[in-house]
Amino acid sequence: MDSISELELFQAIVDSGGISHAAVALHSSPAAVSRRLRQLETRLGVCLANRSTRRFHLTDEGKLLYERAAAILESVRDVESEVSSRGTVARGLLRVGAPSDLGRRQLSTLLAQFARLHPGLEITLFLSDAGIENMLDGCDVALRFGLPRDEGMVARKVATSDMLLVAAPSYLTQRGSPATPEELRAHNCLRLFRRHRVPGPWRFLQQGGFVDVSVSGTLGSADGAMLREWALAGEGISCEAEWDVCEDLAAGRLVRLLPSYPMPRIDLYVVFAPGNPVPPRIRLLVDFLIHEFGGLTHA
Repeated sequence: MDSISELELFQAIVDSGGISHAAVALHSSPAAVSRRLRQLETRLGVCLANRSTRRFHLTDEGKLLYERAAAILESVRDVESEVSSRGTVARGLLRVGAPSDLGRRQLSTLLAQFARLHPGLEITLFLSDAGIENMLDGCDVALRFGLPRDEGMVARKVATSDMLLVAAPSYLTQRGSPATPEELRAHNCLRLFRRHRVPGPWRFLQQGGFVDVSVSGTLGSADGAMLREWALAGEGISCEAEWDVCEDLAAGRLVRLLPSYPMPRIDLYVVFAPGNPVPPRIRLLVDFLIHEFGGLTHA
């Protein structure tokens, strides 16, 4: 019997409270466990425990071995986990959350590509614009705009985008174009809801500081893709990330409004739980997404 197996056996006996309980935990018999313990004592030349059918007490030598064994076995597990975490293959189940439009337009293709690279992986994609939280939404990895509420999570920035006000030519023909942020109050503004919270004002950089403008409108949704569809249909003015509407702007389906009044940029983060180490399926996906989203930044 090797030394690590001996230490694991002794730790199991002590943690279980005796030979009989350890035998159950180890799927063995009391006689076999007792025999292995006697072999360990014989090799060490000391008595490790005073035992009877009802009592099991460690000797001073047994206490010393148990304390040192616990530390050694923990170090062994740490080393094994660290080495395993450096593997280049992702396996198992992986639940990924992301904003709706980003998920449909960019992330879905990237996840399919990542799954082809790792055939042993099963990925589920959850889409929501309510502000995904890993624990609350049951996600291993979440792509989200802005930092998570849970400060215990690890957040790595993957991209940055300007926020733009856009509307369809048909809407502007009917309602006209606002010349200043304040004129938005007279327009039908499409608003994004997050977890049933009332949408806040739209913020603009004006004369060296930020100005908040409270807007209103007849349509709102927790799905950002729906706001874009309404904007394309001429229903109102929408506040969009540049990467979501750059193709529509280039094709003339949407028109940018108030370019002289920039809005705060948004950061896209990939968020996951800390680990020692982080499981390969999460670490590899995070590294993959950071690399692939590197070209998505719009400034």
